[in-house]
Amino acid sequence: MSGWNAHDIPDLSDRAAVVTGANSGLGYVTARELARKGARVVLACRSESRGTAARDRLVAEVPGARAELRRLDLGDLGSVREFAAALPYDRLDLLVNNAGVMALPYGTTVDGFETQFGVNHLGHFALAGLLLPLLLGIPGARVVTVSSPLHALSNVDLDDLNSEHHYRRWVAYGRSKTANLLFTHELARRAAAHGVDLVVAAAHPGYADTNLQSAGPRMAGRRATERLARLANRVFAQSAQAGALPTLYAATAPGVRPDSFTGPSIAMWRGSPAPSWRAPWTVNDRAGERLWAASERLTGVAYDALKG
Repeated sequence: MSGWNAHDIPDLSDRAAVVTGANSGLGYVTARELARKGARVVLACRSESRGTAARDRLVAEVPGARAELRRLDLGDLGSVREFAAALPYDRLDLLVNNAGVMALPYGTTVDGFETQFGVNHLGHFALAGLLLPLLLGIPGARVVTVSSPLHALSNVDLDDLNSEHHYRRWVAYGRSKTANLLFTHELARRAAAHGVDLVVAAAHPGYADTNLQSAGPRMAGRRATERLARLANRVFAQSAQAGALPTLYAATAPGVRPDSFTGPSIAMWRGSPAPSWRAPWTVNDRAGERLWAASERLTGVAYDALKG
């Protein structure tokens, strides 16, 4: 794993991938590098205008790339179902659950869920469940979910998943990133129990320069904080290109272990991909089972192939 970079991605010319949030930042870099190695890539984006611009840019940077845009709003379960139903593929090799929001003012999704929990976890839980039939039986198929070191801010509150009793934006973000890791843990456990050939892994970018850090302050009208976040990115963060490497490693490198968590090698901040620390509550079987049951109930998406 030492020194691993995008040049080490194997040939993907027979592979099909979906990358959420691929219009900018880590998602764009992930989609571009997969396409550069020959994968057929779907850019799953909420904004059609930004998604179209990203696709056009990708094709310009990677001539001959097989990339297409499809609209997906993870804050709307109806949109998630429409995306899955309309995907014209009979197989899928890779799903990268990359899209996310961070430390937003309190709000709710179309379906009434707290925004960070609804977008970061429930939307991706529903998407993976709906696309699971396309992944099953495909040798080497993978589901990679992007979490964060900030999952350490909080375990999930299984009695208040939507932060209805008390909302603190950073705690809610930490809970949603813990939910990403519990989802990874439980899906990997269920796949193994049913003998399913599916590598389920998680990754994080460390501190990468994307628009994620400034979106929350901008939505809250905190201009000084927004400017400070952009300045901190320029001074301290690694590039989106470097930040996407752990995701690309988890998605393509040989020997990736189920339920592994890959991040930057230097203090979980920057550097080449390496195994990353995770809080012990993210590998708790009972918590994973309870979150899974709640997620199926809230989304209405049941992973029938992994039951019984």
